[in-house]
Amino acid sequence: MLKGRRVLVTGASRGLGYAIALAFAEAEATVAVSARSAEALAAVGAEVAARGGGGLAVPCDVTDPAQVAALGTAVEEALGGLDVLVNNAGAAGSHRLIGHPDALWHQMLAVNLTSVYYLSKRFAPHMAGQGWGRIITIASIAGKVGGRYIAAYSASKHGVLGLTRAMAAELAPNGVTVNAICPGYADTPMTDATVANISARTGMDQGRARATLEQTSPQGRLIQPDEVAALAVYLASDAARGITGQAINVDGGAVMW
Repeated sequence: MLKGRRVLVTGASRGLGYAIALAFAEAEATVAVSARSAEALAAVGAEVAARGGGGLAVPCDVTDPAQVAALGTAVEEALGGLDVLVNNAGAAGSHRLIGHPDALWHQMLAVNLTSVYYLSKRFAPHMAGQGWGRIITIASIAGKVGGRYIAAYSASKHGVLGLTRAMAAELAPNGVTVNAICPGYADTPMTDATVANISARTGMDQGRARATLEQTSPQGRLIQPDEVAALAVYLASDAARGITGQAINVDGGAVMW
């Protein structure tokens, strides 16, 4: 399906990024993976390679522009360029607005929004120059609706959608599509951390806390990582060439716009 396409997935050491990297490898793309943890990343790279996907693994803190530049150089030297960028690296954090720590605000914007800007800016010229490219960012339904205690996280994801639309408009004449995927609560380590946080703050047992998150979806379940991965692979395909500037929900109907 994507044989010969060169793909970079950030935040690939676990969760959605891990599933996305493996899905691209199984679609016969050549896949580079990146994350901060070199040890965990090496294991993912080995799994990608075992599926015939290349498996270049480059540790990178995507909030550091110097490291992003080095990542870009490493990918281009190894793969000869890039066709698909999946901005998956992200973080979640919560706090009530009253007394909100400024450090948390800056962290959420740096990891979830500014990193997308750094990476997209780094690879967009190559994609535009070759007349073909895909930029896919894993956002969140929190980028479409607000919620208590997630001011910084929600603001960062709303910003991602604005950036996605602006880049899509600018790059459309160059054969580059730019889209976002907006998952609801997914069955990932990030959600496990959210469950633990809810339990610690409320005294609710973790089973009940997880059920509370499941009930935010009309389907009464958490989204599975392979559902998000399948959509990412589709958006990277030629079949999706007419889709750009979109923010597509994968949330079991929690947000219907």
